Amino acid sequence: MAYNVLMIADPGIDDSFAIMYALLHPKINLVGIVSGYGNTPKEKSVKNTAYLLTLARRSDIPIIAGAAGPLSGQPILYYPEIHGEEGLGPIKPPDTIKNVKVYDINKIIEIVTQYEGDIVIVSVGRLTELALMFILYGNDALKGVNAFYIMGGAFLVPGNITAEAEANFYVDPIAAHMVMEKAHNIYLYPLNITNKAIITPDIIDFLSKNSPTPFRPLLKPAFDYYFNAYQKNVPGINGAPLHDVVPLMALTEPDLVKYIPRRVRVEEFGNAKGKSIADFRPKPDKEPVVTLDYIGMEADIQKFVVNFMEIFLQGNFNKE
Repeated sequence: MAYNVLMIADPGIDDSFAIMYALLHPKINLVGIVSGYGNTPKEKSVKNTAYLLTLARRSDIPIIAGAAGPLSGQPILYYPEIHGEEGLGPIKPPDTIKNVKVYDINKIIEIVTQYEGDIVIVSVGRLTELALMFILYGNDALKGVNAFYIMGGAFLVPGNITAEAEANFYVDPIAAHMVMEKAHNIYLYPLNITNKAIITPDIIDFLSKNSPTPFRPLLKPAFDYYFNAYQKNVPGINGAPLHDVVPLMALTEPDLVKYIPRRVRVEEFGNAKGKSIADFRPKPDKEPVVTLDYIGMEADIQKFVVNFMEIFLQGNFNKE
């Protein structure tokens, strides 16, 4: 049985690999993709999503235009040195992609209502769009969602934007804190495990020659650009972490990640903004069960690599 998944992404190279993985996976039924600002401006994010769906011949999947910036209204820094000017490294989607139908953000509620009680939201971008659902529609806006699988935060390891904060939480900490407090049944995939989800150039070279999927021409140029950026930032690294694939794989492979239940808060302001906070003492302060989130603390990286290869090597890519 396939999981109905609404993705929130900001492609971005690792977001793009996550979207490809979701499109290829036989246990994932993508019911929509929300594309907002993050690794690129919103317009480029939407275009990249449309390009991937066009390659997969999945025009049936609605594209939802997300937010253009964080709730704070602060200016956004983009990272072309990591993701390229267009978000896919050296790849520029064709101009024909501009004509794709795009829905406004209210489509999120429509989809959640349509699949009420049988839908998972997987968020691998900023959390602005999810926070807006609670602002616009109230605390019960997403009660029909079974679970939230979120890539974000950093616990007991350095952040990747500041010493303490991971990008998805740092860029919109107000939204991140709101979602962690108001959403339910959250499974969180922080840098402590996603940093280890490394795919090597050898694997990508093999897939770029043998993958039977329509994404094969993208794999090597996009990954190589991303890997080169990581080599500059993390000297000696033997590959690049595909952070955003982890929550999708954890959904379909429940034994991939080991969790610890803790209430997660996010620092909203000041020098530590975006810092994810949880009580890791042997006897933490007691919190109501409904406020606990499941923090991924360990992951089976060998299984991650094998599963990643299997999905990109299987031929049944078109699920229309």
